[in-house]
Amino acid sequence: MSDDAKSAILLDRRQLLLFGSAALASGALMPSAASAAEGTLVMTINPEPNAMVSAFNTASPVAVISGKMTEGLLHYDFDLKPQPALATSWEIAPDGLSMTFKLRDGVKWHDGKPFTSADVAYSIMEILKQHHPRGRGVFAKVTAVETPDPLTAVIKLSEPTPALLYALAGWESPMLPKHIYEGTDVLRNPANNAPIGTGPFKFVEWQRGSHIILEKNPDYWDKGKPLLDKLFVRIYPEPSARVAAFEAGELHLGGDGPIPLNEVKRFQDNPAFKVETRGTEMNNSLDVLETNLRNEYLAKPQVRKALMHAVNRDLMAKTVWYGLAEILTGPIPKTLPHFYSADVPAYPFDVAKAEALLDEAGYKKDAKGTRFKLRLIYPTVGDTYDRAGQFLRQQFRKVGVELELQSVDVPTFIRRVYGEYDFDLSMFPASVTADPSIGLQRFYQSGAIKQGTPFVNASGYKNPEMDALLLKAAVEPDAGKRAALFKRFQQIAMEDLPILPLVRPIYVTVANAKAKNFVTGPEGVRSHYATLSLD
Repeated sequence: MSDDAKSAILLDRRQLLLFGSAALASGALMPSAASAAEGTLVMTINPEPNAMVSAFNTASPVAVISGKMTEGLLHYDFDLKPQPALATSWEIAPDGLSMTFKLRDGVKWHDGKPFTSADVAYSIMEILKQHHPRGRGVFAKVTAVETPDPLTAVIKLSEPTPALLYALAGWESPMLPKHIYEGTDVLRNPANNAPIGTGPFKFVEWQRGSHIILEKNPDYWDKGKPLLDKLFVRIYPEPSARVAAFEAGELHLGGDGPIPLNEVKRFQDNPAFKVETRGTEMNNSLDVLETNLRNEYLAKPQVRKALMHAVNRDLMAKTVWYGLAEILTGPIPKTLPHFYSADVPAYPFDVAKAEALLDEAGYKKDAKGTRFKLRLIYPTVGDTYDRAGQFLRQQFRKVGVELELQSVDVPTFIRRVYGEYDFDLSMFPASVTADPSIGLQRFYQSGAIKQGTPFVNASGYKNPEMDALLLKAAVEPDAGKRAALFKRFQQIAMEDLPILPLVRPIYVTVANAKAKNFVTGPEGVRSHYATLSLD
């Protein structure tokens, strides 16, 4: 390609960036390239979050933005070992029935009020335990939070809960101010969209469809931090606009795969950018298909097994995810080696086997070669799920199953799937987190079914053996016995198949080469970003 042609393409991209409808949605001007020298970093989140606080909504975009303003009791290193945050130390009782946290002195909420153990007790008992999508399982055994003094919080448990220690990050289990939420309808509290936290950044503005502005917290407890004066979070609905913004130098940072997968190699080869594949170890999102067992076809195990056999997942990983994906053998990925087991029922690509199972289920092909029709709904979060849907439609058609694709925005996806159960198959990223009791129990345990709560058991799956096993694993203190329980969990999950596992996508974080400390641990872009900076 000639230099003139390259320049023309770059100009077109810059014009898209500067004059596209997304960039001008609110009339707000994009910070200039000179903003780096002024202490402003421009990052992006995709898709736009539909809330600002992850205590009530665990969608990845919400966790990313919430983690800058709200904090948890702990941080974690790359080995997933707990580190001090709002708690400076902690101790687990020998019987596992209490956890004592010593809190950091001198921490203030963004409105100037002091952070105390009363806030910890209120956050856990009144918010996380009752309203957090994963909290109903993670905090199920918490009976009380005692506050012997303002800087001591003692979590009391009815049974040991080893997973709890890995669920206390700010983006996962944020501490929220009791004086703001107490006595209100917490789900409708204005602070949910204008957070008051203890984090390094304070909420300033959210213009939907355009941008979010966070500014430096001058009273942050970690003196000298954050290193930036401002985080300007720009919303780009179109992947091409994000690519153009990076190349124009107007966008400095984006995580969770901010650019199309077919652009990743080009960005990796360009010294103007840094591309990082670490930073998802605490999240471990898996791309899966959840089946609605209320559907007459999907209620039959033979149909669910047939659909697994019908998909060439090796080819799917190469063509849909451009090789940036790991084939799943079950609900637990290999990135959790202490729990992972390959000793599970397998469903290799086998069209003949799929057809035989569908025949066995009683669904013969009609004159047009069709057995029945299913709807697949997925959130509009880039083009990967569009490609995945097209691929699945081609694969299922070969065995006589017609697939109708329904791409919707995130709020509509949540309403349709979790509020109305109006779906046959749903495709979404299921976050396993660092422990199956935190991330997976909510999808497979019948007790997690709560209509209207996002990202829990929407399939209607109920299995008494699975329920008992998950409850036992959640309170088993012995690591070896716990691993054995989760091995059995994986076997049952792959036999019953309420969820059809596809791949673990390898998400990348893309940054301008001048950005520093944008991935410092397993929380990645969900981190507080107190040490994030630009040269």
